[in-house]
Amino acid sequence: MIAKLSIAAAALSGAVALALSAQAGPGSTLAVQVKDARGLPIKDAVVTIYPAAGVSVPKGFSWPNAMGQKDLAFVPGTLIVAKGSNVAFPNFDRVRHSVYSFSKPAKFEINLYGSDQTRSQNFPIAGTVAVGCNIHDQMRGYIKVVDTPFAAKTDREGRVRFDGLPAGGAKVRIWYPSAVAADNEAEHATSLNGGFNSRSVVLPLRG
Repeated sequence: MIAKLSIAAAALSGAVALALSAQAGPGSTLAVQVKDARGLPIKDAVVTIYPAAGVSVPKGFSWPNAMGQKDLAFVPGTLIVAKGSNVAFPNFDRVRHSVYSFSKPAKFEINLYGSDQTRSQNFPIAGTVAVGCNIHDQMRGYIKVVDTPFAAKTDREGRVRFDGLPAGGAKVRIWYPSAVAADNEAEHATSLNGGFNSRSVVLPLRG
């Protein structure tokens, strides 16, 4: 039951990120919509904000840190975690899994483990970690390790909103697995006033 609650919490990581960023206090609001070159919204793109004034991480700040294996897939398919987090990999399938990554920020391999068992891995370096299963080649997941509290995934309309941002300049980084950009991540400069700000960003995709 605890593992099932953990995976449900992980699926809500984007919403939690927004709630925590709002706790940073009054300031600017930034609403971002991400679309592809055809004008279609991109769901589950990871948007991170880096204010020029720096970031203040609230005490006790964290996201739910669990990526489960269910129906031979990683759930959620993309997980946002803070740098230095331990991520749990609960197995909800009836078959065994062996989770691994060859990504530069985190190279690891977890030996085979079975149904209703859990293993964990620490992620001390910010970056993108592609995760797979040594037994089931079709399984693919992504862990976005970030060093800012202002990070969240876009919804089905390609939208995400951040509150509590300091006014002034900021970098907006947008990551998606098939984005046509270095390391699948595009960066845009923006300026925030003390109120509501909105930006629409086109992110070209491969294929």
